[in-house]
Amino acid sequence: MRFLLSAACCAAAGCQNEHVEIQSYELVKTDDRLLAAASRPQDWVMHGGSYAEQRFSALDQIGIGNVRDLGLDWSLELDTNRGQETTPLVVDGRIYLTTAWSKVVAIDARSGRKLWQFDPKVPGDSAVRGCCDVVNRGAAYYDGKIFVGTFDGRLIALSASSGNPIWSVNTVDQSRPYSITGAPRVVKGKVIIGNAGAELGVRGYVSAYDAHTGKQAWRFYTVPNADGKADGAASDEALRKFANSSWFDGEWKKTGGGGTVWDAIVYDQELDQLYIGVGNGTPWNHRYRSGGQGDNLFLSSIVALNPDTGKYIWHYQETPAETWDFTATQPIILATLPIEGRLRKVLMQAPKNGFFYLLDRVSGQLISARPFAHVNWATEIDPATGRPREVAGARYEKAPFLMSPSAYGAHNWYPMAFSPKTGLVYLPVQDVPFFYQQDGGYRYRPQTFNLGTYSDKNALPDGEAERKAIAASLKGALIAWDPVHQKEVWRAEQPGPAAAGVLATAGGLVFEGNPTGAFEAFDATSGKRLWKFQAETQIVGSPISYAVNGQQYILVVSGAGGGYGLTSPFTADKRPKPNGRVLAFRLGGKASLNAYQAPSLMPSVVPSDVFTTAQIGRGERIYETTCGWCHGPGGVSGGVLPDLRRSPSLADKATWNSVVLEGLLQDRGMVNFSKTLTPQKAEDVRAYVASKARLLRAQEPNN
Repeated sequence: MRFLLSAACCAAAGCQNEHVEIQSYELVKTDDRLLAAASRPQDWVMHGGSYAEQRFSALDQIGIGNVRDLGLDWSLELDTNRGQETTPLVVDGRIYLTTAWSKVVAIDARSGRKLWQFDPKVPGDSAVRGCCDVVNRGAAYYDGKIFVGTFDGRLIALSASSGNPIWSVNTVDQSRPYSITGAPRVVKGKVIIGNAGAELGVRGYVSAYDAHTGKQAWRFYTVPNADGKADGAASDEALRKFANSSWFDGEWKKTGGGGTVWDAIVYDQELDQLYIGVGNGTPWNHRYRSGGQGDNLFLSSIVALNPDTGKYIWHYQETPAETWDFTATQPIILATLPIEGRLRKVLMQAPKNGFFYLLDRVSGQLISARPFAHVNWATEIDPATGRPREVAGARYEKAPFLMSPSAYGAHNWYPMAFSPKTGLVYLPVQDVPFFYQQDGGYRYRPQTFNLGTYSDKNALPDGEAERKAIAASLKGALIAWDPVHQKEVWRAEQPGPAAAGVLATAGGLVFEGNPTGAFEAFDATSGKRLWKFQAETQIVGSPISYAVNGQQYILVVSGAGGGYGLTSPFTADKRPKPNGRVLAFRLGGKASLNAYQAPSLMPSVVPSDVFTTAQIGRGERIYETTCGWCHGPGGVSGGVLPDLRRSPSLADKATWNSVVLEGLLQDRGMVNFSKTLTPQKAEDVRAYVASKARLLRAQEPNN
């Protein structure tokens, strides 16, 4: 029977030999498993649960009536306290998840026993390529293989049974600051992967690779080639027809323009279309990037592609000429909804800019867009043109503008969920305003952010009381959103602005973590809090549900993650964070966590050197535009990376330079900054950090 079926499939494809016939049949069967993912809720075989990426589990053993009995069944500690943003996979009783530094771990789904771990040995100095820690948001499964994109730009296929590498390809130009943080997707035997790095200066694209061999099948660039030439890629025609004329002379020709596809990649199995979400420009500031002219396609756009060839089908640009880091890379959900009396195949996205978009998947036409958070940069999305009606001054060309939302996003990468039972989208939102102003001293610099904006008016106060006041003004919430009527149904306020991934279930529940380490369950209809577990550290990753031997589990990975988790100066506990943990819950679970004993804070280090006011002033600007992205604005660490005010190297110029300019700690992720900083600039930074250390000494006289 197997040979007859394979022969029939192969005859249609024009195959020439029996060996290929058998491979063709196996390929069809493997694809069928992904296509039918939603009908096998005992597994979580794809990043978003199914190709529609609704993050909805049809399992209902755990429900509103018994969720109070949910308890920890087992936990597994990971080997790092760096950011954890993963969505785990579950295939045939095995869990596969990625961790910081692009490691992959396989776990027995019932017992929590680690089966294997793969370390791609990402070079420590590649950490400087990332905007937001050395995170990874997940893997892909296909045909007995696990696929992972590594932080340094490789795509690797592993044996799902053993973790042994099968093939590895480099997907980026290693001379540019590319990274990969997003999860690959597998579509019709091809592994689809994008990349990140737009803040630092790269040219974005998405690529497809043969799942069996790793051979590149196609590539689609999201911005034009700086030299104006064709690339010989799938994007050539679309760039020539739509994008080239929307870019003008500017800094993008040095930086690459940005437009990275660092998260959302979604396959529409009903229409056989692939949707990609495109990111921000480089530099952020449109005035520098493209001389203040042109829409700069395909930045901040959703683009539909042919998954077989990568050819363009349609696009919709959410934020033309974006100048605020308003990406369209946030999660995309597919559904069929009743719109004005008829069913329409729709695409839903809630991107950084604060508007919830409903698009027709067939044409890319805007159906509606409404603000889901506080928005002060635009009054509406024009229903006729699909373009935002911007507020005067929002582009900060003549004066600074306090923007809501901001580069942090009204909604960032944190996955949202859709329940077909309630018809609601469950969306993590945040309100973190940001001062945008022209950076009069902007010039391209390697190894650091190239934004063209500066936010010194948003400088943080040194007093703890003032910091607490600012922290209290930053808000986050889990909201239920009606996408048909474009309105909020309920809201559950969360502590602080940072959010986390969301899961909806057929049991009428919604699960989400939060910055305090609480993992919670809500009534999907009313928003009432029904259950809470304290994980001891921040949860930003995405929960999933699976079943083994008839027992439903809820699974989530804890661990501080992302740019906000890495650098937030408003974190209440500044002590070093614990390692991430894998947490599995079931009804009647009785396990408990081993309490984490955080080490005491090191005292502040105040050098004996005397620094001038001019040195400190120069050092402030260098630090805030070069170092603060990792070590925290104002010198205040979020507790994951070292607080430089407490670093012993601060006391001695030679030791400081050995770290900053000579790469003494390069293997740990502290890259050599000699390409960016001169010895004088490194000393200016030391002067600034020393000034902050003196203030800290005054606040902690007994430490």
